[in-house]
Amino acid sequence: MAANQHATPPPVVPGDGHWFEGLADHLGSAYLRYSFTKGTVREVDSLFDLLQLKPGMALLDVGCGPGRHSHEFARRGIEATGVDISERFVQLANSEAPDGATFQRVDARRLNFDQSFDAAISLCQGAFGLGGPADDADDPQLLQPDLAVLGGIARALRPGGRFAVSAFSAYFQVANLEQSDTFDAASGVNHERTEIRSEFDESNEVDLWTTCYTPRELRLLFERAELVVDAIHSAETGTYRPLDPATTTPEFLVLGHRP
Repeated sequence: MAANQHATPPPVVPGDGHWFEGLADHLGSAYLRYSFTKGTVREVDSLFDLLQLKPGMALLDVGCGPGRHSHEFARRGIEATGVDISERFVQLANSEAPDGATFQRVDARRLNFDQSFDAAISLCQGAFGLGGPADDADDPQLLQPDLAVLGGIARALRPGGRFAVSAFSAYFQVANLEQSDTFDAASGVNHERTEIRSEFDESNEVDLWTTCYTPRELRLLFERAELVVDAIHSAETGTYRPLDPATTTPEFLVLGHRP
């Protein structure tokens, strides 16, 4: 059954003041001006094959942003459900949604889908790797946010369901630190102070936190979430091709399945 045809959908859990929400509110549709969003069609071309998708399958897009990947999957006959912590991004995704794509405001650390999907993606640090200050320390589930995201993906997938998750490379980040970056070696979190512009060209200076990983760390984390890693590739925007892990590319793409 397609994900957006559930008779009783899982409860929608909104965000609780996550730092990313204010950033997304300011960006709005200007998010889609950034160069890393321009490779959507090529990325979906690759993921369609890597995830062994067929029309009619159900896919969960975790940290979907304005819905660019879900929109493209839906155009190819996939029943795509996108979730994001930003209400603004969910509104944008719904406003442009083709048939077969639906969106909900959900905190990715608290996913509550039960074996509903044939495949899942979490790309461009939309949820996995979206590090930040420990402002949720009173909730033990959120002390390890990336593990919580992966646990939710594991629960959402049907047995044998496949996933693709991108993660920022610790190797690349350390080798390419900008003046505005501060990398915490203890946690693997990079903090950047940068300027972003809204859809109305209004400038705002913001903090960005990204958790970075090595392939070995990713394998161990996915194993804890009871997900099987089939491959880890080096990745660049728009080039989700089978490439051996390297230190010179900004992201890794983790591919695998729920046993």
